[in-house]
Amino acid sequence: MSVRRVALITGGTRGIGLGIAEALADEGFDLALCGRRDPADVRDPIEALRARGADVLYTVADVADPDARRRLLGEVRRHYGRLHVLVNNAGVAPRERNDLLEATEESFEWVMRINLQGPYFLTQAVANWMLEQHAADAAFAGCIVFVTSVSSTVASVNRGEYCVSKAGLSMACRLFAVRLGAAGIPVYEVRPGIIQTDMTRGVQEKYDRLIEEGLLVQPRWGRPADVGQAVALLARGDLPYSTGQVLMVDGGLTLARL
Repeated sequence: MSVRRVALITGGTRGIGLGIAEALADEGFDLALCGRRDPADVRDPIEALRARGADVLYTVADVADPDARRRLLGEVRRHYGRLHVLVNNAGVAPRERNDLLEATEESFEWVMRINLQGPYFLTQAVANWMLEQHAADAAFAGCIVFVTSVSSTVASVNRGEYCVSKAGLSMACRLFAVRLGAAGIPVYEVRPGIIQTDMTRGVQEKYDRLIEEGLLVQPRWGRPADVGQAVALLARGDLPYSTGQVLMVDGGLTLARL
């Protein structure tokens, strides 16, 4: 009987993270999920994932907290004893959208710790574990995915800290791809565009109007499932010779047009 592969998805109980978790559950992965919500508040999505056939471990952990990251990986080790895929998905928008000339250092530091510093050092810890697994078994197949945003290259002057955090994640992807390439552990970036989630609910009317006016080549909101399908093909190993590459899931938003 083959051993089921395990994927750790940060922020995997709602929005894009849940879309990714659903796609990987359908691919036969068991799931380790983390978030900041109480287990009682995520019971419904977890039970729905289990109904898809996945074993699901949920840990309350803020990726910005080093102790929480260590505890998270300790629980994954105890429960599964293995980890094949890391999806760095958890992230936040600024609590307030402020003009670049008015934004505060407090907001910058808060966004950076969650969106960039936490994933960077979680990836460091997971990479070392994956190298350990590869040393023990040459057939080990690992994969790391950074979920970023079109904001890594598209400037929004009323949420500069978010843009800078996502641009930093794009470089983190390249760095870890170079470092892990010799061990056969590919690292990818998935860059979503305008995705319909809790995070974008407050700007629904704005983007409805912009989409109607032709903002996107494919004139509809993106869905969490769109991102999930992109991550699933990477986790399956369908792009084995493309480490460090960016997979756009933006409906053509960033295509240059006249």
